[in-house]
Amino acid sequence: METLLILFMGLLIGMRHAVEADHLAAVASMATRAHNVRETVRVGASWGLGHTLTLLLLGGVVLWMDAQVPERFAEGLEFVVGIMLMLLGADVIRRMWRKGIHFHVHEHADGVRHFHAHAHDGSVPHERDPHAHEHLSWREALDGRALLVGMVHGMAGTAALVLLTLQTLHDVWLGLLYIVIFGIGSIVGMAAVSAIIALPLHKAGKGLTRWHATLQYGIGLFTLGYGAWIAGHLAPGLFG
Repeated sequence: METLLILFMGLLIGMRHAVEADHLAAVASMATRAHNVRETVRVGASWGLGHTLTLLLLGGVVLWMDAQVPERFAEGLEFVVGIMLMLLGADVIRRMWRKGIHFHVHEHADGVRHFHAHAHDGSVPHERDPHAHEHLSWREALDGRALLVGMVHGMAGTAALVLLTLQTLHDVWLGLLYIVIFGIGSIVGMAAVSAIIALPLHKAGKGLTRWHATLQYGIGLFTLGYGAWIAGHLAPGLFG
Protein backbone atom coordinates (compact mmCIF):
# COMPACT_ATOMS: atom_id res chain seq x y z
CA MET A 1 0.00 0.00 0.00
CA GLU A 2 2.83 2.37 0.86
CA THR A 3 4.53 1.61 -2.47
CA LEU A 4 1.31 2.34 -4.41
CA LEU A 5 0.99 5.65 -2.57
CA ILE A 6 4.57 6.56 -3.46
CA LEU A 7 3.97 5.70 -7.13
CA PHE A 8 0.76 7.75 -7.15
CA MET A 9 2.68 10.67 -5.66
CA GLY A 10 5.18 10.23 -8.50
CA LEU A 11 2.33 10.78 -10.98
CA LEU A 12 1.26 13.98 -9.20
CA ILE A 13 4.84 15.24 -8.88
CA GLY A 14 5.35 14.58 -12.59
CA MET A 15 2.29 16.68 -13.42
CA ARG A 16 3.57 19.44 -11.15
CA HIS A 17 7.03 19.19 -12.68
CA ALA A 18 5.58 19.92 -16.14
CA VAL A 19 4.54 23.43 -15.13
CA GLU A 20 7.97 24.68 -14.03
CA ALA A 21 8.85 28.03 -15.57
CA ASP A 22 11.53 26.82 -18.00
CA HIS A 23 9.24 24.06 -19.28
CA LEU A 24 6.33 26.45 -19.77
CA ALA A 25 8.56 28.96 -21.54
CA ALA A 26 9.85 26.35 -23.98
CA VAL A 27 6.44 24.89 -24.82
CA ALA A 28 4.75 28.30 -25.08
CA SER A 29 7.41 29.49 -27.53
CA MET A 30 6.91 26.40 -29.68
CA ALA A 31 3.13 26.74 -29.42
CA THR A 32 3.35 30.03 -31.33
CA ARG A 33 3.96 27.92 -34.45
CA ALA A 34 0.77 25.88 -34.01
CA HIS A 35 -2.38 26.62 -36.02
CA ASN A 36 -4.97 25.35 -33.55
CA VAL A 37 -5.50 23.91 -30.08
CA ARG A 38 -5.00 20.35 -31.28
CA GLU A 39 -1.55 21.13 -32.67
CA THR A 40 -0.59 22.94 -29.47
CA VAL A 41 -1.57 19.94 -27.35
CA ARG A 42 0.50 17.79 -29.71
CA VAL A 43 3.48 20.04 -28.99
CA GLY A 44 2.98 19.64 -25.22
CA ALA A 45 2.53 15.87 -25.38
CA SER A 46 5.61 15.50 -27.62
CA TRP A 47 7.64 17.54 -25.14
CA GLY A 48 6.44 15.27 -22.33
CA LEU A 49 7.35 12.13 -24.27
CA GLY A 50 10.87 13.38 -25.04
CA HIS A 51 11.28 14.42 -21.42
CA THR A 52 10.22 10.94 -20.26
CA LEU A 53 12.47 9.07 -22.71
CA THR A 54 15.68 10.70 -21.51
CA LEU A 55 14.64 10.51 -17.86
CA LEU A 56 14.05 6.79 -18.26
CA LEU A 57 17.23 6.15 -20.24
CA LEU A 58 19.70 8.21 -18.20
CA GLY A 59 17.90 7.77 -14.89
CA GLY A 60 17.72 4.03 -15.47
CA VAL A 61 21.48 3.81 -16.10
CA VAL A 62 22.28 5.86 -12.99
CA LEU A 63 19.89 3.82 -10.83
CA TRP A 64 21.26 0.54 -12.16
CA MET A 65 24.83 1.62 -11.40
CA ASP A 66 23.74 2.95 -7.99
CA ALA A 67 25.50 6.22 -8.77
CA GLN A 68 24.76 9.93 -8.76
CA VAL A 69 25.04 12.52 -11.51
CA PRO A 70 28.06 14.80 -10.85
CA GLU A 71 26.94 18.26 -9.77
CA ARG A 72 29.09 20.07 -12.34
CA PHE A 73 27.73 17.88 -15.14
CA ALA A 74 24.15 18.55 -13.98
CA GLU A 75 24.84 22.31 -13.96
CA GLY A 76 26.28 22.02 -17.46
CA LEU A 77 23.03 20.45 -18.68
CA GLU A 78 21.03 23.23 -17.03
CA PHE A 79 23.25 25.74 -18.83
CA VAL A 80 22.41 24.03 -22.12
CA VAL A 81 18.71 24.43 -21.25
CA GLY A 82 19.29 28.16 -20.75
CA ILE A 83 20.93 28.49 -24.17
CA MET A 84 18.12 26.46 -25.74
CA LEU A 85 15.50 28.76 -24.24
CA MET A 86 17.34 31.79 -25.55
CA LEU A 87 17.29 30.30 -29.06
CA LEU A 88 13.59 29.44 -28.82
CA GLY A 89 12.70 32.93 -27.62
CA ALA A 90 14.85 34.58 -30.29
CA ASP A 91 13.16 32.42 -32.93
CA VAL A 92 9.70 33.67 -31.89
CA ILE A 93 10.87 37.29 -32.08
CA ARG A 94 12.58 36.67 -35.44
CA ARG A 95 9.42 35.16 -36.94
CA MET A 96 7.27 38.05 -35.72
CA TRP A 97 9.77 40.58 -37.07
CA ARG A 98 9.81 38.90 -40.48
CA LYS A 99 6.03 38.90 -40.61
CA GLY A 100 6.09 42.62 -39.90
CA ILE A 101 2.54 42.64 -38.51
CA HIS A 102 1.10 46.12 -38.16
CA PHE A 103 -2.34 47.53 -37.44
CA HIS A 104 -4.37 50.44 -38.72
CA VAL A 105 -7.94 51.68 -38.45
CA HIS A 106 -10.15 50.53 -41.33
CA GLU A 107 -13.48 52.17 -42.12
CA HIS A 108 -16.26 50.52 -44.12
CA ALA A 109 -18.73 52.31 -46.38
CA ASP A 110 -21.38 52.11 -43.67
CA GLY A 111 -19.15 54.08 -41.31
CA VAL A 112 -18.11 51.12 -39.10
CA ARG A 113 -14.49 51.45 -37.99
CA HIS A 114 -12.27 48.67 -36.66
CA PHE A 115 -8.66 47.62 -36.38
CA HIS A 116 -7.31 45.81 -39.41
CA ALA A 117 -3.99 43.95 -39.59
CA HIS A 118 -1.49 43.13 -42.29
CA ALA A 119 1.59 40.95 -42.38
CA HIS A 120 4.43 41.95 -44.70
CA ASP A 121 4.96 38.35 -45.76
CA GLY A 122 1.31 38.02 -46.74
CA SER A 123 0.56 35.44 -44.11
CA VAL A 124 -2.48 35.48 -41.85
CA PRO A 125 -3.27 33.18 -38.97
CA HIS A 126 -6.04 30.80 -39.84
CA GLU A 127 -8.13 28.15 -38.24
CA ARG A 128 -8.47 24.86 -39.99
CA ASP A 129 -11.86 23.50 -40.81
CA PRO A 130 -13.22 22.28 -37.46
CA HIS A 131 -15.11 19.51 -39.27
CA ALA A 132 -12.00 18.18 -41.00
CA HIS A 133 -10.64 15.02 -39.42
CA GLU A 134 -7.04 14.01 -39.93
CA HIS A 135 -5.89 10.45 -39.44
CA LEU A 136 -2.25 10.67 -38.46
CA SER A 137 0.32 7.94 -38.02
CA TRP A 138 2.16 7.87 -34.70
CA ARG A 139 5.14 9.58 -36.36
CA GLU A 140 2.97 12.37 -37.76
CA ALA A 141 1.26 12.75 -34.39
CA LEU A 142 4.58 13.75 -32.79
CA ASP A 143 6.23 17.16 -33.04
CA GLY A 144 9.92 16.49 -33.63
CA ARG A 145 11.06 19.91 -32.42
CA ALA A 146 9.12 19.59 -29.16
CA LEU A 147 10.33 16.00 -28.72
CA LEU A 148 13.96 17.14 -28.96
CA VAL A 149 13.44 20.07 -26.57
CA GLY A 150 11.75 17.70 -24.11
CA MET A 151 14.71 15.33 -24.31
CA VAL A 152 17.11 18.16 -23.43
CA HIS A 153 14.90 19.11 -20.47
CA GLY A 154 14.82 15.45 -19.43
CA MET A 155 18.63 15.26 -19.41
CA ALA A 156 18.82 18.37 -17.25
CA GLY A 157 16.24 17.00 -14.80
CA THR A 158 17.75 13.54 -14.42
CA ALA A 159 20.02 14.39 -11.47
CA ALA A 160 17.23 15.77 -9.26
CA LEU A 161 14.80 12.98 -10.14
CA VAL A 162 17.32 10.21 -9.51
CA LEU A 163 18.21 11.75 -6.13
CA LEU A 164 14.50 11.87 -5.23
CA THR A 165 14.01 8.27 -6.38
CA LEU A 166 17.02 6.98 -4.45
CA GLN A 167 15.75 8.68 -1.29
CA THR A 168 12.28 7.18 -1.77
CA LEU A 169 12.78 3.71 -3.25
CA HIS A 170 15.75 1.40 -2.86
CA ASP A 171 14.71 -1.19 -5.46
CA VAL A 172 15.98 -0.59 -9.03
CA TRP A 173 12.86 -1.93 -10.74
CA LEU A 174 10.56 0.08 -8.51
CA GLY A 175 12.75 3.09 -9.20
CA LEU A 176 12.34 2.59 -12.96
CA LEU A 177 8.59 2.21 -12.54
CA TYR A 178 8.55 5.42 -10.51
CA ILE A 179 10.36 7.26 -13.34
CA VAL A 180 7.87 5.89 -15.91
CA ILE A 181 4.88 7.03 -13.84
CA PHE A 182 6.57 10.37 -13.17
CA GLY A 183 7.03 10.71 -16.94
CA ILE A 184 3.40 9.87 -17.65
CA GLY A 185 2.44 12.59 -15.20
CA SER A 186 4.66 15.09 -17.03
CA ILE A 187 3.08 14.13 -20.39
CA VAL A 188 -0.46 14.53 -19.05
CA GLY A 189 0.42 17.74 -17.21
CA MET A 190 2.10 19.41 -20.18
CA ALA A 191 -0.66 18.35 -22.61
CA ALA A 192 -3.24 19.91 -20.28
CA VAL A 193 -1.20 23.09 -19.82
CA SER A 194 -0.68 23.32 -23.60
CA ALA A 195 -4.45 23.34 -24.10
CA ILE A 196 -4.68 26.26 -21.66
CA ILE A 197 -1.82 28.10 -23.42
CA ALA A 198 -3.51 27.55 -26.79
CA LEU A 199 -6.76 29.33 -25.89
CA PRO A 200 -5.49 32.94 -25.65
CA LEU A 201 -2.96 32.41 -28.44
CA HIS A 202 -5.46 31.22 -31.01
CA LYS A 203 -8.29 33.45 -29.86
CA ALA A 204 -6.02 36.45 -30.37
CA GLY A 205 -4.74 34.99 -33.64
CA LYS A 206 -8.13 34.96 -35.36
CA GLY A 207 -7.90 37.74 -37.91
CA LEU A 208 -4.66 39.08 -36.42
CA THR A 209 -6.22 40.96 -33.50
CA ARG A 210 -4.13 43.69 -31.88
CA TRP A 211 -3.33 41.35 -28.97
CA HIS A 212 -1.84 38.69 -31.22
CA ALA A 213 1.52 40.36 -31.78
CA THR A 214 1.69 41.44 -28.12
CA LEU A 215 1.23 37.86 -26.92
CA GLN A 216 3.75 36.47 -29.39
CA TYR A 217 6.40 39.07 -28.57
CA GLY A 218 5.70 38.65 -24.85
CA ILE A 219 6.26 34.89 -25.03
CA GLY A 220 9.42 35.36 -27.07
CA LEU A 221 10.89 37.99 -24.75
CA PHE A 222 10.04 36.00 -21.61
CA THR A 223 11.59 32.82 -23.02
CA LEU A 224 14.71 34.67 -24.18
CA GLY A 225 15.06 36.52 -20.88
CA TYR A 226 14.49 33.47 -18.70
CA GLY A 227 17.01 31.47 -20.71
CA ALA A 228 19.56 34.28 -20.36
CA TRP A 229 18.96 34.36 -16.58
CA ILE A 230 19.55 30.59 -16.28
CA ALA A 231 22.71 30.68 -18.41
CA GLY A 232 24.03 33.81 -16.71
CA HIS A 233 23.42 32.35 -13.25
CA LEU A 234 25.36 29.16 -14.04
CA ALA A 235 28.12 30.54 -16.26
CA PRO A 236 30.43 31.85 -13.47
CA GLY A 237 30.54 28.46 -11.76
CA LEU A 238 31.08 26.57 -15.01
CA PHE A 239 33.59 28.86 -16.72
CA GLY A 240 34.99 30.94 -13.87
